[in-house]
Amino acid sequence: MSWFSKKKMSEQDFNEEEIFEENEMDTQEIPVSDKRRFNESGERVKIDVKDEKKEKQKSPEVIKLENELKDERTRRESAEAKLVGVQAKFDEIKKQMERETQEMRTRMQKTLEDRAKQGQFNFLTALLPVLDNLNLAIDASEKDSSFEHLLEGVKGTARSFEQALVNVGVEAVPTTGAEFNPELHEAIDMVETDADDDGKITAEYSRGYKFGDKLLRPARVQVGKARAQSAGE
Repeated sequence: MSWFSKKKMSEQDFNEEEIFEENEMDTQEIPVSDKRRFNESGERVKIDVKDEKKEKQKSPEVIKLENELKDERTRRESAEAKLVGVQAKFDEIKKQMERETQEMRTRMQKTLEDRAKQGQFNFLTALLPVLDNLNLAIDASEKDSSFEHLLEGVKGTARSFEQALVNVGVEAVPTTGAEFNPELHEAIDMVETDADDDGKITAEYSRGYKFGDKLLRPARVQVGKARAQSAGE
Protein backbone atom coordinates (compact mmCIF):
# COMPACT_ATOMS: atom_id res chain seq x y z
CA MET A 1 0.00 0.00 0.00
CA SER A 2 1.33 3.32 -1.01
CA TRP A 3 1.64 6.37 1.18
CA PHE A 4 -1.19 8.12 -0.62
CA SER A 5 -3.51 5.16 -0.02
CA LYS A 6 -2.65 5.09 3.69
CA LYS A 7 -3.34 8.80 3.99
CA LYS A 8 -6.70 8.52 2.25
CA MET A 9 -7.77 5.68 4.51
CA SER A 10 -6.78 7.55 7.64
CA GLU A 11 -8.76 10.59 6.58
CA GLN A 12 -11.77 8.43 5.86
CA ASP A 13 -11.49 6.76 9.25
CA PHE A 14 -11.24 10.19 10.91
CA ASN A 15 -14.36 11.42 9.16
CA GLU A 16 -16.26 8.31 10.15
CA GLU A 17 -15.23 8.83 13.76
CA GLU A 18 -16.45 12.47 13.66
CA ILE A 19 -19.79 11.38 12.19
CA PHE A 20 -20.12 8.70 14.86
CA GLU A 21 -19.40 11.21 17.62
CA GLU A 22 -21.88 13.70 16.20
CA ASN A 23 -24.54 11.01 16.04
CA GLU A 24 -23.82 10.06 19.64
CA MET A 25 -24.21 13.73 20.65
CA ASP A 26 -27.51 13.93 18.78
CA THR A 27 -28.82 10.94 20.64
CA GLN A 28 -27.96 12.47 24.05
CA GLU A 29 -30.84 13.93 26.07
CA ILE A 30 -31.08 17.74 25.76
CA PRO A 31 -32.55 19.62 28.73
CA VAL A 32 -35.83 21.20 27.78
CA SER A 33 -36.77 24.53 29.36
CA ASP A 34 -39.60 25.60 27.07
CA LYS A 35 -42.08 22.68 27.21
CA ARG A 36 -44.23 24.33 24.56
CA ARG A 37 -41.62 23.89 21.88
CA PHE A 38 -40.75 20.20 22.55
CA ASN A 39 -42.82 17.03 22.81
CA GLU A 40 -42.41 14.17 25.27
CA SER A 41 -39.61 12.65 23.16
CA GLY A 42 -37.66 15.89 23.27
CA GLU A 43 -38.35 16.69 19.64
CA ARG A 44 -38.98 20.31 18.62
CA VAL A 45 -42.61 21.07 17.83
CA LYS A 46 -43.75 23.84 15.51
CA ILE A 47 -46.02 26.31 17.31
CA ASP A 48 -48.65 28.31 15.55
CA VAL A 49 -48.11 32.08 15.87
CA LYS A 50 -51.84 32.62 16.46
CA ASP A 51 -51.75 30.22 19.43
CA GLU A 52 -48.77 32.08 20.86
CA LYS A 53 -50.63 35.39 20.56
CA LYS A 54 -53.61 33.85 22.29
CA GLU A 55 -51.39 32.83 25.16
CA LYS A 56 -50.17 36.44 25.49
CA GLN A 57 -53.73 37.83 25.81
CA LYS A 58 -54.63 39.32 29.25
CA SER A 59 -57.02 37.54 31.53
CA PRO A 60 -60.42 39.13 32.34
CA GLU A 61 -59.33 39.76 35.95
CA VAL A 62 -56.29 41.73 34.79
CA ILE A 63 -58.38 43.70 32.30
CA LYS A 64 -60.94 44.46 35.04
CA LEU A 65 -58.26 45.67 37.45
CA GLU A 66 -56.68 47.85 34.74
CA ASN A 67 -60.07 49.40 33.91
CA GLU A 68 -60.78 50.06 37.60
CA LEU A 69 -57.37 51.64 37.98
CA LYS A 70 -58.01 53.81 34.95
CA ASP A 71 -61.40 54.90 36.29
CA GLU A 72 -59.87 55.66 39.69
CA ARG A 73 -57.14 57.74 38.04
CA THR A 74 -59.79 59.64 36.05
CA ARG A 75 -61.82 60.36 39.19
CA ARG A 76 -58.73 61.51 41.04
CA GLU A 77 -57.73 63.88 38.24
CA SER A 78 -61.29 65.23 38.13
CA ALA A 79 -61.30 65.76 41.91
CA GLU A 80 -57.95 67.55 41.75
CA ALA A 81 -59.26 69.81 38.98
CA LYS A 82 -62.35 70.64 41.07
CA LEU A 83 -60.17 71.31 44.11
CA VAL A 84 -58.05 73.74 42.12
CA GLY A 85 -61.20 75.50 40.96
CA VAL A 86 -62.60 75.70 44.49
CA GLN A 87 -59.30 77.08 45.80
CA ALA A 88 -59.24 79.72 43.09
CA LYS A 89 -62.84 80.69 43.88
CA PHE A 90 -62.03 80.84 47.61
CA ASP A 91 -59.04 83.11 46.98
CA GLU A 92 -61.19 85.37 44.82
CA ILE A 93 -63.94 85.60 47.46
CA LYS A 94 -61.33 86.19 50.19
CA LYS A 95 -59.79 89.09 48.27
CA GLN A 96 -63.23 90.54 47.61
CA MET A 97 -64.19 90.32 51.31
CA GLU A 98 -60.91 91.91 52.36
CA ARG A 99 -61.47 94.71 49.88
CA GLU A 100 -65.07 95.24 51.05
CA THR A 101 -63.96 95.12 54.71
CA GLN A 102 -61.32 97.75 54.09
CA GLU A 103 -63.83 99.94 52.26
CA MET A 104 -66.33 99.53 55.12
CA ARG A 105 -63.65 100.36 57.69
CA THR A 106 -62.75 103.47 55.73
CA ARG A 107 -66.42 104.54 55.50
CA MET A 108 -66.97 103.96 59.24
CA GLN A 109 -63.86 105.93 60.12
CA LYS A 110 -64.97 108.78 57.90
CA THR A 111 -68.46 108.66 59.45
CA LEU A 112 -67.02 108.83 62.97
CA GLU A 113 -64.77 111.71 62.01
CA ASP A 114 -67.73 113.53 60.47
CA ARG A 115 -69.79 112.98 63.61
CA ALA A 116 -66.97 114.22 65.82
CA LYS A 117 -66.59 117.31 63.69
CA GLN A 118 -70.34 117.84 63.73
CA GLY A 119 -70.35 117.52 67.54
CA GLN A 120 -67.57 120.08 67.81
CA PHE A 121 -69.44 122.34 65.42
CA ASN A 122 -72.65 122.05 67.45
CA PHE A 123 -70.80 122.73 70.71
CA LEU A 124 -69.04 125.80 69.35
CA THR A 125 -72.32 127.05 67.93
CA ALA A 126 -73.92 126.62 71.36
CA LEU A 127 -71.11 128.62 72.99
CA LEU A 128 -71.59 131.64 70.75
CA PRO A 129 -74.61 132.95 72.74
CA VAL A 130 -72.45 132.74 75.89
CA LEU A 131 -69.91 135.02 74.26
CA ASP A 132 -72.71 137.34 73.17
CA ASN A 133 -74.00 137.60 76.76
CA LEU A 134 -70.50 138.31 78.05
CA ASN A 135 -70.13 141.13 75.55
CA LEU A 136 -73.54 142.51 76.53
CA ALA A 137 -72.59 142.35 80.23
CA ILE A 138 -69.39 144.25 79.50
CA ASP A 139 -71.24 146.90 77.50
CA ALA A 140 -73.84 147.27 80.25
CA SER A 141 -71.21 147.62 82.99
CA GLU A 142 -69.49 150.35 80.98
CA LYS A 143 -72.72 152.33 80.73
CA ASP A 144 -73.95 151.55 84.25
CA SER A 145 -71.36 150.31 86.70
CA SER A 146 -73.88 149.50 89.43
CA PHE A 147 -73.55 146.14 91.13
CA GLU A 148 -77.07 145.11 90.23
CA HIS A 149 -76.51 145.48 86.49
CA LEU A 150 -73.20 143.66 86.68
CA LEU A 151 -74.74 140.82 88.67
CA GLU A 152 -77.63 140.52 86.25
CA GLY A 153 -75.22 140.30 83.33
CA VAL A 154 -73.14 137.59 84.99
CA LYS A 155 -76.26 135.57 85.82
CA GLY A 156 -77.47 135.84 82.24
CA THR A 157 -74.11 134.64 80.97
CA ALA A 158 -74.12 131.65 83.35
CA ARG A 159 -77.67 130.70 82.29
CA SER A 160 -76.73 130.85 78.61
CA PHE A 161 -73.63 128.75 79.24
CA GLU A 162 -75.65 126.12 81.10
CA GLN A 163 -78.14 126.04 78.26
CA ALA A 164 -75.26 125.53 75.82
CA LEU A 165 -74.12 122.55 77.87
CA VAL A 166 -77.64 121.12 77.87
CA ASN A 167 -77.81 121.46 74.10
CA VAL A 168 -74.76 119.24 73.66
CA GLY A 169 -76.01 116.62 76.18
CA VAL A 170 -74.39 117.78 79.41
CA GLU A 171 -76.54 117.59 82.54
CA ALA A 172 -75.97 118.96 86.03
CA VAL A 173 -75.74 116.47 88.89
CA PRO A 174 -78.58 116.99 91.42
CA THR A 175 -77.27 118.07 94.81
CA THR A 176 -79.09 120.03 97.55
CA GLY A 177 -81.86 117.91 99.09
CA ALA A 178 -80.82 114.74 97.22
CA GLU A 179 -79.43 111.60 98.81
CA PHE A 180 -75.65 111.45 98.89
CA ASN A 181 -74.32 109.15 96.15
CA PRO A 182 -70.57 108.46 96.22
CA GLU A 183 -70.65 107.74 92.50
CA LEU A 184 -71.91 111.27 91.78
CA HIS A 185 -70.94 113.34 94.80
CA GLU A 186 -67.75 114.16 96.67
CA ALA A 187 -68.30 114.94 100.36
CA ILE A 188 -66.25 117.93 101.48
CA ASP A 189 -67.61 118.16 105.01
CA MET A 190 -70.53 117.10 107.20
CA VAL A 191 -73.01 119.00 109.35
CA GLU A 192 -75.37 117.87 112.11
CA THR A 193 -79.00 117.78 111.05
CA ASP A 194 -82.29 116.29 112.07
CA ALA A 195 -82.82 112.58 111.61
CA ASP A 196 -84.92 113.20 108.50
CA ASP A 197 -81.97 114.87 106.71
CA ASP A 198 -79.43 112.23 107.69
CA GLY A 199 -77.35 111.29 104.60
CA LYS A 200 -78.79 114.07 102.49
CA ILE A 201 -76.88 116.87 100.78
CA THR A 202 -77.27 120.14 102.62
CA ALA A 203 -75.07 122.41 100.46
CA GLU A 204 -73.27 122.50 97.12
CA TYR A 205 -69.73 123.86 96.81
CA SER A 206 -69.21 123.15 93.08
CA ARG A 207 -71.62 121.71 90.57
CA GLY A 208 -71.01 118.30 89.00
CA TYR A 209 -71.87 117.35 85.41
CA LYS A 210 -72.69 114.20 83.45
CA PHE A 211 -72.39 113.60 79.74
CA GLY A 212 -74.85 110.86 78.96
CA ASP A 213 -73.98 107.97 81.29
CA LYS A 214 -70.46 109.27 81.94
CA LEU A 215 -69.55 111.49 84.86
CA LEU A 216 -67.57 114.52 83.74
CA ARG A 217 -66.84 115.48 87.33
CA PRO A 218 -68.49 114.83 90.70
CA ALA A 219 -70.32 117.52 92.61
CA ARG A 220 -68.52 118.77 95.72
CA VAL A 221 -71.09 118.89 98.50
CA GLN A 222 -71.85 119.06 102.21
CA VAL A 223 -73.61 116.06 103.77
CA GLY A 224 -75.96 116.08 106.77
CA LYS A 225 -75.53 113.76 109.73
CA ALA A 226 -78.21 113.17 112.31
CA ARG A 227 -77.53 114.55 115.77
CA ALA A 228 -76.84 112.11 118.54
CA GLN A 229 -79.77 112.11 120.94
CA SER A 230 -79.08 112.78 124.62
CA ALA A 231 -79.98 110.32 127.38
CA GLY A 232 -82.81 112.54 128.62
CA GLU A 233 -84.39 112.71 125.21
